[in-house]
Amino acid sequence: MRGATHILVVDDERSMQEFLEIFLRREGYEVTTAGDVDSALLALEADDFDLVISDVQMPGRTGLDLLHELRDRSPDTVVIMITAYASTETAVVAMKEGAYDYITKPFKVDEIRLTIEKALEKKLLAYENQRLRSELRSQARHRRIIGNSEPIQRVFELITQVAGTRTNVLISGDSGTGKELVARDIHEQSDRCSGPFVAVNCGAIPENLLESELFGHVKGSFTGALYNKEGLFEAADRGTLLLDEIGELPAPLQVKLLRVIQEKTIRRVGGNQDVQIDVRILAATNRNIAEEVAAGRFREDLYYRLNVIQIAMPPLRERRDDIPLLVNHFLEKFTAELSRPVHLISDEMTARLLEYDYPGNVRELENLIERAVALSRDGRVTIDTLPPSMAGPARPEGPHVPPEGLDLDAALADYERALLTDALRHTGGIKKRAAQLLSVSFRSFRYRLEKLGLDGEAPGGP
Repeated sequence: MRGATHILVVDDERSMQEFLEIFLRREGYEVTTAGDVDSALLALEADDFDLVISDVQMPGRTGLDLLHELRDRSPDTVVIMITAYASTETAVVAMKEGAYDYITKPFKVDEIRLTIEKALEKKLLAYENQRLRSELRSQARHRRIIGNSEPIQRVFELITQVAGTRTNVLISGDSGTGKELVARDIHEQSDRCSGPFVAVNCGAIPENLLESELFGHVKGSFTGALYNKEGLFEAADRGTLLLDEIGELPAPLQVKLLRVIQEKTIRRVGGNQDVQIDVRILAATNRNIAEEVAAGRFREDLYYRLNVIQIAMPPLRERRDDIPLLVNHFLEKFTAELSRPVHLISDEMTARLLEYDYPGNVRELENLIERAVALSRDGRVTIDTLPPSMAGPARPEGPHVPPEGLDLDAALADYERALLTDALRHTGGIKKRAAQLLSVSFRSFRYRLEKLGLDGEAPGGP
């Protein structure tokens, strides 16, 4: 750091300023001097300093006052204090307030030389650690989101831009596009990466339990509350909380979430004390929240609080260039997990994977590759490993209106009823898995069953 290091010397004795200036310049440092705290602060406004050497006792404001100012204005600047009063009390106070070290008048030249070198080494080490952490955070995205296409590169750029801020981010996109991966990358590239990352699906938890899950509860607050329970907001303290499917959040909890964002406090169910939290909130949705606001189903003030910056995940059909990369990634993953090495993918299979529209997006592609590897023979993946719905023509003939016309609402209801029934058949009547197959929330799936009169007929469990 020699030659580029800038040191500010602050001392009310002119002779001490001159001595240190001459000595430090001979050592190869750039030097600026000041006779009091106010002059030092003016110098700090005009230039950046790597190191400040300040006397403790000066007329008016003291060196400790300067130390306090530096902590707010330039926290990366290293400070060495000079004192003519070699008392333990002075040293302890200076060190507690953030000084790197202190030296006592009269001091030896070798002593101050060594102290300065060690202080600057510490600054350099801190800088290198910060740089390495930044590089690791930048690389983290490549371990999660796969793709080189232009749409996904724009997503990468936005992640990098917002990760270092505390701004709330709304991540939108169809089911299966990788919204949670985006949230994890934002967390891992942020200064909260050492803190917890907590994700909760607002549509997967029954409404009567969701408040307790988010905010916790106190013992005896309701039937079954046998002990105090920490909520997910507290679990995510000093970290990041992802509120997935935020459009499913019931209206009463929208009000409470707005208060949490504004006040940065939560209150457990049944409690009477506010708990301070430090949480960055990310929200994700496959709905058009602006339309939900217009329809009166989502609070406008909460929407604007959450949607400071929006990252829209493109559907897989809009980033087809990434399909080969994703296929290779999932092949490596599942050949290892299932212990079924694959050496060849047939040309017919490759063409079908490239032309398919993937209504379930990347998640659907992942499931297709897992199925293909599981059904592969002799290390080969062929088109007969695809589900029957994909094995036929790439673009089946679309619906048509018969000459006599049709009842559109009835036709749509019949089509929806057929899809719901088929999804339940595929999952053995397990509704949660059927909802996942159709890329809808469990709550939405139950509502559709009830609307079409299928709830009583649906076999299986929840």
